[in-house]
Amino acid sequence: MTTSNRPARNIGDLSTPAVLVDIDALEHNLATMSKRLPGALLRPHIKAHKSTALAELQRRYGHRNFTCATVREMIGMAHAGLSDDLLLANEVLDEERLAALSALQDRAMITIAVDSDATVDAAARAGIKHVLIDVNIGLARCGCAPSDAGRLAQRARAKGIIVRGVMGYEGHLMVAADRAVQLSDTLAAMDTLWAAGEAAGGDVISAGGTGNYDLHASHLATTGVTEVQAGSYVLMDTYYSTLGLPFRQALSILGTVVSSHDKWAVADVGLKSLGMDHGDPKIADHKVWFCSDEHITFATEKSAGAASRAPQPGVGSRVRIVPSHVDPTMAMHEYLWLVRGDEVLDRWPIDLRGW
Repeated sequence: MTTSNRPARNIGDLSTPAVLVDIDALEHNLATMSKRLPGALLRPHIKAHKSTALAELQRRYGHRNFTCATVREMIGMAHAGLSDDLLLANEVLDEERLAALSALQDRAMITIAVDSDATVDAAARAGIKHVLIDVNIGLARCGCAPSDAGRLAQRARAKGIIVRGVMGYEGHLMVAADRAVQLSDTLAAMDTLWAAGEAAGGDVISAGGTGNYDLHASHLATTGVTEVQAGSYVLMDTYYSTLGLPFRQALSILGTVVSSHDKWAVADVGLKSLGMDHGDPKIADHKVWFCSDEHITFATEKSAGAASRAPQPGVGSRVRIVPSHVDPTMAMHEYLWLVRGDEVLDRWPIDLRGW
């Protein structure tokens, strides 16, 4: 790891691994999404970046309602004053954590997802005032059976809880080779969610993500969806880059080459710096061989028409590594560096990590 006591002005001054966020790509992504899903039509999912500073920038682009994945994110957003309307889009049974959310309700609109008698009852015991009924619309994760949404809503109301509506996440449809099939399957999932919403009551139908945000934007009148929970669009990763979406790659992890050989090189960015559940990271003009705890091993690719590969980068060289999954990558780091090219503009804390 390289170190410096001087204020960073260039990425060459940074200790590595370092999270880099390109300001021009970031603002392009924010502007592009805000035009397609303005204001309350987008409820940005902050699990993708876990930074109140970045959430504040999203608010400047018109989005004042946010989706959170953890109680820690909810509390941090409320304390930062980003609390117009916060949704915890995950089920929680821990009554101590739920009580911490309940204590915020005088200063923030707090809503949590419920999908069972147990989660409804836990919310009621903690004094939670607002819920969405989480409905299973095809992803084998959380969510009640669509036919049970009305009953759960009645149970919640009987306990004095306001049921604002329903939510569902069609995460299995975020990446698809055939966009026509993706559209058809998304519309079918929304039909299921809409019917559950009719049974549950309330004004909110919340769904979607980065991978099909545009399908939702084009069919809001048909589906009845009132808000889309996209998050990865802000920074992007290799998982979504295959879809041809109009968002630019803003995120990379800066590494230092610490060992170099005839056929490969090694940088100080490994499994403890990268979310790997969606595949290997990428390095431009290089092929990634594998990652270990603290290292990434890679080789220069032979360019078209070249008789041989270019030399491997030497020890001390810097490389930018693009992760395959933005959310867990951000959770591994304490702060991000806002950059333009090689110039460092600012440092922002990744302050919403943890649970």
